[in-house]
Amino acid sequence: MIVLRNLVDADAPAVRRIYSGAAVSFLGRPEMTAREAEEYVRRVRQWAAADPVEQYILGVEHAGDLVGVVKLGRRPGGHGRVSYVLREDSWGRGHATQAVRELVAFAFTAGGFDSLGAKHHPGNPASGRVLAKAGFTRLGTRNGMVEYRIPAPAGPGG
Repeated sequence: MIVLRNLVDADAPAVRRIYSGAAVSFLGRPEMTAREAEEYVRRVRQWAAADPVEQYILGVEHAGDLVGVVKLGRRPGGHGRVSYVLREDSWGRGHATQAVRELVAFAFTAGGFDSLGAKHHPGNPASGRVLAKAGFTRLGTRNGMVEYRIPAPAGPGG
């Protein structure tokens, strides 16, 4: 069972571990340094305090261990963009799928989003399986990335 939660300053070392090794291989960025992780957590906490929140970044916690980060960015027209990264030693256990499902539920209820998109590198098909299990539909490849979308569920009677 995972829990999505706000990051706290003490999470910086765990965030650095998340953004390292194979976990960054398809992100187009190098591993985070300790200083970058501290700055990242600080920025995330500022964004969480904004009104309105334009970017939700939540920690993915399993059994008291921060194993990943999920993100939900607000785009024009009620659209949101979902992304996630999990620490390599937590792959293949369903944590990403559960975290993305919970983020999608939040987006369409409390978040007020009308649709969500996501993308992944074509060399990372496991990420596509996570998105499909979370309800996203594959649209095709655009700008070298595999694109996905999910509309908000129909309301009562709709």
